[in-house]
Amino acid sequence: MELAHLFPNKPDWLTSGLVQIVVMVFLTLTFHFILRRLLNRLHHKALDSHAYWDDAFVTALQRPLAFLVLFIGLSLVLDTVQQQAERAFFPALDPVRRLGVVFLFAWFLIRLIREGEGAMIAKYEDTGETCDRATMEAVAKLLRLSVTVIATLVILQTLGVSVAGVLAFGGIGGLAIGFAAKDLLANFFGGLMLYLERPFVVGDWIRSPDREIEGDVEQIGWRLTRIRTFDKRPLYVPNAIFTTIAVENPSRMSNRRIYETIGIRYDDANKMEPIVQAVEHMLRTHPEIDTSRILMVNFNAFAPSSLDFFVYTFTKTTRWTHYHKVKQDVLLKILEIIKSHGAQAAFPTSTLHIPEGLSVQPAGSAEECLPPKPAVS
Repeated sequence: MELAHLFPNKPDWLTSGLVQIVVMVFLTLTFHFILRRLLNRLHHKALDSHAYWDDAFVTALQRPLAFLVLFIGLSLVLDTVQQQAERAFFPALDPVRRLGVVFLFAWFLIRLIREGEGAMIAKYEDTGETCDRATMEAVAKLLRLSVTVIATLVILQTLGVSVAGVLAFGGIGGLAIGFAAKDLLANFFGGLMLYLERPFVVGDWIRSPDREIEGDVEQIGWRLTRIRTFDKRPLYVPNAIFTTIAVENPSRMSNRRIYETIGIRYDDANKMEPIVQAVEHMLRTHPEIDTSRILMVNFNAFAPSSLDFFVYTFTKTTRWTHYHKVKQDVLLKILEIIKSHGAQAAFPTSTLHIPEGLSVQPAGSAEECLPPKPAVS
């Protein structure tokens, strides 16, 4: 009696309508089960392939598509109930259906962007090519933000909210927020400039001659950049700072320089020229010296205690530890060249000139050094 009272125009709903609903639920669950199995098989085949994007696409599609099937099936069941009862039990069914489709589609795009980012990084790691992770992360963040903003505007439009009014309000509110959070926006745009211009990336060693900033870049965020100093302490630098200071990136140097001044004794002045020539020949034949760069070995100064010549050259390696081994080998070879020519490396000395007629007597006893005693009358 109660069901008949609810559905006065369809007293046979309990027979035909209920069967229709049960069939729709059964078909929805069956199709959902088959689809899940099919997507799992596609995922396994994508993992076995050498391509990267097929795996990202299938992984991103699995959950949103499965939820879409359930969502559409549920909405059709509810729509059937309303048609059988000839009553609008769910008046917001159509807007909710459109909102659900928009949400699931945006979810799929966000997952696809995230999986695509991972696929690109995996591709570079497998092939051994250089990978600019900072740029990839920045592009992925911008794409996800764009999808989120567009999906939000579509949802607001579906709900009947004027998008033009929202955008106008956003412009006015943006001015207020800009004044209130100018430092935050300055750091945001500073981070954007770092992503676009790429003066350094994660893993680079950077230093600033303007500030006490030096270390390895660990993370470039939208507000802060984390630098690990050489004493292993984290240094958090606001991105806006990098727009006002000079930044040196030693990680991108092409060579490392050896610039040393070496002195020999004045007594070995006649040996300076062959020593300089031998040192230059040694450098030009050294396997770790880049002879395509400037290479100079010249006598250049009469120092107070030595005759100085300088060595100016570049190593092939840029690694700090290996560079010092090469420099040590070069300096030891220079010492051997000086020794092989019968000369000696100079050290600070002083020469004392004694005027003629003045003799130096050896030191006597302590009593002889005492001043004479005054005579006693």
